[in-house]
Amino acid sequence: MTVAVRIKKYLDDNNIKYEVRTHDKTFTAQGLARVEHISGKEVAKVVLLKTDKGTYAMAVLPAHKLVDLAHFKAASGASAVLAPESDFQGLFPDCEIGATPPFGNLYNMPIYADEALAKDDEIEFNAGTHTEAIRMKFADFERLVRPKICKLTAP
Repeated sequence: MTVAVRIKKYLDDNNIKYEVRTHDKTFTAQGLARVEHISGKEVAKVVLLKTDKGTYAMAVLPAHKLVDLAHFKAASGASAVLAPESDFQGLFPDCEIGATPPFGNLYNMPIYADEALAKDDEIEFNAGTHTEAIRMKFADFERLVRPKICKLTAP
């Protein structure tokens, strides 16, 4: 599988400058940071949450952090739990399980991005596969995705 066609088309249609980076197979965001020789602060990982309202939300945070569900509730008004991996394929059919890019807007779900990501000029994230990543400016990501920027992680 190559870069999710939906993501590439979306970026190209919006004239976004980005770089596709091919790397050894990784299954974690920290693993991506390691093979790309960058800080985990620059890698945006996706944590899929299932809310008490029966909907899904995407939390996007730095690779080296864990989502704090109390912070998510404060930002969204909904309680949530980590969604089971079995839900991923149905929600992101064009992505390998666990390699979801942070474009919840393309999958009809709200996106919450940790405020720490906004401090970096660029972010890197899975491109729908375990062997490809996309690197782009955070400002472009924010403009396209319009995530709610909030505190999502504990110190």
